[in-house]
Amino acid sequence: MRYLTLFILLLVGSSCNWTASREKKTREYLNEEIGNIDWEEVDKYPLFDSCDETVSKEEQKNCFAQVLLTHFSNYLDDAFYATELTSQDTIYIDLLMKETGELQVMDIINGELLQDDLSYFTSQIKTSLDSLPELKPALKRGIPVKAKFRVPIVLSPQ
Repeated sequence: MRYLTLFILLLVGSSCNWTASREKKTREYLNEEIGNIDWEEVDKYPLFDSCDETVSKEEQKNCFAQVLLTHFSNYLDDAFYATELTSQDTIYIDLLMKETGELQVMDIINGELLQDDLSYFTSQIKTSLDSLPELKPALKRGIPVKAKFRVPIVLSPQ
């Protein structure tokens, strides 16, 4: 009976070490996996309904950019400053895409020619975002994430 009691006490005492080492290995593995994640890249780019989600990541990026630029171009076509320009100008729009798929203007870096009309241009861009087609957010390991984008818009005289 003594041997049985001693054996049970040894089992109970050593089982705590098994649990602790398994938990430690899990933490080490998790820390290693987190260290291997590239936080600057998304696994899937944001997609409009017109984009194919089965194509490569580069093609998804191109489709997203093309739909967005086409939308801005169509929306800004009738704006007065496009006809008053005497030379070409490039404007950069920094956008933040939220996990919900909503786009928000973070900053507009204007060119030299649009100094006076920047507030009007900014309001036009923000208004154009309201009429964008439905957008699916970027994904990182299957989870919707925030993503930042810089979109260049080249304004040229007509």
